[in-house]
Amino acid sequence: MSREKVVSENKAVKLSQRYRNEGKRVVTTNGSFDVFHFGHVILLEEAKRQGDILIVGLNSDTSVRAYKGPNRPINPEAARAGVLAAMEAVDHVFLFDDTTPIRWLERIRPAVHCNSSEYGSDCVERPTLDAIGARLKLVGRNADDGLSTTEILRKLKAS
Repeated sequence: MSREKVVSENKAVKLSQRYRNEGKRVVTTNGSFDVFHFGHVILLEEAKRQGDILIVGLNSDTSVRAYKGPNRPINPEAARAGVLAAMEAVDHVFLFDDTTPIRWLERIRPAVHCNSSEYGSDCVERPTLDAIGARLKLVGRNADDGLSTTEILRKLKAS
């Protein structure tokens, strides 16, 4: 059943249109979600609380390599999509090849887009969200909690 949550970007766009027509509040978030951890759970659960439907844009392997380097991702896109789809808070997951979510945000047009607070209110998505009338919700995180894939990998390398 959870594998049915993994859809194409075009299908995610059609679904978001249908949900809006039904009066449902569509929420989006995005990321690589590589080496899934509790910080990801916090983000997804808070994002789901912002509306009725949570659609997650997942950076493809190609896009992760483009912005994180040739040794990433650790887990392939199919595995990362499967983990996200297994999360109760997630309604749909789609892969995208861009390094930013701008293009698909313009197409999906969520009511709310959630980001980790580390990106701040002046994040790359802000102008697009303002243009489509979507609210940005920043989800707090403690910089010292070790809840990042980069920090987990650093700890593993040091051990």
